[in-house]
Amino acid sequence: MEVRKKKSFPLYLQILLGMIAGILWGIYAPKFPDGTKFTIDYIKPFGTIFLRLLQMVAIPLILTSLISGIANLKDFAKVGRIGGKTILLFFCTAICATFLGVTLAGFIKPGKVISEETRNQMIAKYQDATAKSISAYAQVEESPLTPLVEMVPSNFFGAASDNARMLQVVFFGLLFGIALTRISSEKSATVVGFLEAVNEALLKMVMMIMAVAPLGVFALMASVLVELAKNGSQMVQLLYSLLWYAISVLLGLAVILFILYPAIFTFFSRVKYGQFFKGMRPAFLLAFTSSSSNATLPVTMERVEHHLKVPAEITGFVLPFGTTVNMDGTALYQSIAAVFIAQAFGLDLTFFQQITIVFTATLAAVGAAGIPGAGMITLIAVLKSTDIPVEGIALILAPDRILDMCRTVVNVAGDAMAAVVVAGSEKSEGNS
Repeated sequence: MEVRKKKSFPLYLQILLGMIAGILWGIYAPKFPDGTKFTIDYIKPFGTIFLRLLQMVAIPLILTSLISGIANLKDFAKVGRIGGKTILLFFCTAICATFLGVTLAGFIKPGKVISEETRNQMIAKYQDATAKSISAYAQVEESPLTPLVEMVPSNFFGAASDNARMLQVVFFGLLFGIALTRISSEKSATVVGFLEAVNEALLKMVMMIMAVAPLGVFALMASVLVELAKNGSQMVQLLYSLLWYAISVLLGLAVILFILYPAIFTFFSRVKYGQFFKGMRPAFLLAFTSSSSNATLPVTMERVEHHLKVPAEITGFVLPFGTTVNMDGTALYQSIAAVFIAQAFGLDLTFFQQITIVFTATLAAVGAAGIPGAGMITLIAVLKSTDIPVEGIALILAPDRILDMCRTVVNVAGDAMAAVVVAGSEKSEGNS
């Protein structure tokens, strides 16, 4: 007698239900006495714990994957080839994203909709937050080569203790992996074997953490909506004033996710985009609720390696590197935001200024940390490059949390897409 296996409830559906429950809670909780306070005090902490669990395994997972992956390549030329393809792909998609953003903003003209009175009200309301952003930017603004300097850690353990310095950890792991290929295989085998065992255990930890993902996503979504609801009807009015700006950003993100990436898959990979989207659903849902590609990274690595069958040596390099430098969603948002602010202040951008926005938004997105709201800081560099009033950042603060959730999904999708495409190109070269 044949025994049928009981089908488990798919993880992405569990997360989706958690998200829906969080949305409903976030909408109705403020209507009850102390509903907002209860949510912030007793529900939000579970979302914070969930994010910390993922961040806890991010750095060790990156290190073990990257070092063991490069050491197993045993070919420095192959490491360089994979790195070259990855950087070229990241640069090309970022340029496409920023060019798309400038084009959409120029065509839709969202800044023309905002009246001078509304503009002044928004700037007055958010001037303190804008001042803090400018102050934070001023503290980190140094030489044009500062990002290159910051890539190299002065203290590895200091870098490993800070998720915002993930690129420094990637740099160390890259050098250490290459060094292992330069010593005898007898000596390196012990280290590689240990790292592979640790990596496998960490991936199991990720799967254990994801078992509580529905609860974590519920807590994150509920707390986000409750905090947004604090502003009441004024928030609704501000969002309505910024409707065309939000539409421009969401339309651009949709073009990247559903047109640009599928086109790249069609030409450079044998993986069907539907298969890619299906495999990445849990990571996309987590990216949306957390607004953090860093926090999503462990899940992204697990999904790409185990469900899209990308080799560990490629996921170990492409995904951590992409989390720190490949942010197509952020690049698009910054280019649209710059043009939007210029339009709101009645500035007519020249062709040269628009080209400047394309390139500075591309570079600024590279420098943005994979944490919520980081793109707001680097946007200042884009505005300064074209003499657009920095105070205009106050115009886009109201809907930024929601748009940040959406652009993080595109950032994560871009990293995963790059890993699949690079893996596909390596297979093609291996078969030729």
